[in-house]
Amino acid sequence: MANYERDLIGEHASIDALRKLITRVAKSPARTVLIYGETGTGKGLVARMLHQQSARAASEFVDINCAAIPSSLLESELFGHERGAFTGAQVKKAGLVEMANHGTVFLDEIREMDLVLQAKLLSFLDTQSFRRVGAVTSTSVDVRLVAATNKILLGEVNSGRFREDLYYRLQVVAINLPALRERASDALILSQHFVDKFNAQYKRNITGLSEEVQQIFLQYPWPGNVRELENLIERIFILEDDDVILPRHLPDRILRTVKAKAAGVSSLARSQPGSDELLLGFHDATAHYQKKLIEAALAAAGGNLQSAAASLKISRHAMRHQMIKLGLITD
Repeated sequence: MANYERDLIGEHASIDALRKLITRVAKSPARTVLIYGETGTGKGLVARMLHQQSARAASEFVDINCAAIPSSLLESELFGHERGAFTGAQVKKAGLVEMANHGTVFLDEIREMDLVLQAKLLSFLDTQSFRRVGAVTSTSVDVRLVAATNKILLGEVNSGRFREDLYYRLQVVAINLPALRERASDALILSQHFVDKFNAQYKRNITGLSEEVQQIFLQYPWPGNVRELENLIERIFILEDDDVILPRHLPDRILRTVKAKAAGVSSLARSQPGSDELLLGFHDATAHYQKKLIEAALAAAGGNLQSAAASLKISRHAMRHQMIKLGLITD
């Protein structure tokens, strides 16, 4: 079995393609890589795989969550500072970029970086050099920068929250991670992996999922992706005593979502234009049908707009626009 700490778990074609792409990019001389993926899809794992499979593997891998560090401190964390550069800077400090020389810097949630620091990051990517806060001279390093986001950055550019020039600088090599709902069969492989992991950790002997739970896992859209699945199974290990995972061990929200999805699919399969709908006329009847379709998708996704949009094969933005148009939400 693959090691979840070092490799992707799954047999879906999208995961096979992703492994090959990671290997190709890792061995390339590319200095910037951008990872797209919803929360819980494994962006940090992919960043580490890119490092471990590269010629930089013997050097440092440094990860920084841009959303977890106040913008006023992030520049100093990244690039370091000189003594006396600001109040409290009593000694010179090397930044994380300098510590990762010849290695990899991973910037998670890069869209949270403020525009001023984005400009400095762009300059660094262009020159591979930077100035510590308060420094006069530049410091040169050789690092690969891997950035990650759970949002489409072009939308952030269009809304003025992300620099267009930095976007195109990062977009040279982009890696898109599939959501778990897009590779539903892998939910069972991942589940068994986590069962084995937590059996060892908690000294248990749970054999796996009941057949009914397997079917539920295949139907559930997993808005929190692999992280949601892992946390769910660990919760069951902590709170339940049975040697197999049963439907009664699952949160009500999961059971409701799967039941609503089944009911929605059944209802749509049986739906035929009735006399009342025909009297509405083409445009009103079409709007009525679209409203029912969106409501069924939202119910199946447990109210998660992103998951509902994906099930309808449209973007979240397009779905929200349609909902406003149909009067389901207000702008």
